[in-house]
Amino acid sequence: MTVQIQIRHTSGDDVTLDDCAGLSLPMGEAIEASTLLTEAYVLEISSPGIGDLLQSDRDFQTFRGFPVDVIFLDNEGQQQTLAGSLLERTDDHLEVNIKGRIKRIPRSSIRSVQLTSPTS
Repeated sequence: MTVQIQIRHTSGDDVTLDDCAGLSLPMGEAIEASTLLTEAYVLEISSPGIGDLLQSDRDFQTFRGFPVDVIFLDNEGQQQTLAGSLLERTDDHLEVNIKGRIKRIPRSSIRSVQLTSPTS
């Protein structure tokens, strides 16, 4: 059995290995003291890492050039999805390279930007 605990800082700062290690002993002791688990277990403490959904400026900088799916509303208010390589996100727009053509999407119309697997 594995007990997995994911931690994150409320400030949004990165979780370090020291943060995980510092919580390991107190959590292990608390689990043992509770007597809730009657069989052997492995305690894993980690950060959730980055998900597939890009949200922060840091996410967009880190994954520049990576393949993404962008869901946005077009000029008629219809939801559209496009796939391409992430180029840049500014205060006003998102730029995606779609087979050599640059598509600029107003940031206000974007619903989500998600990492995808490259296609052949």
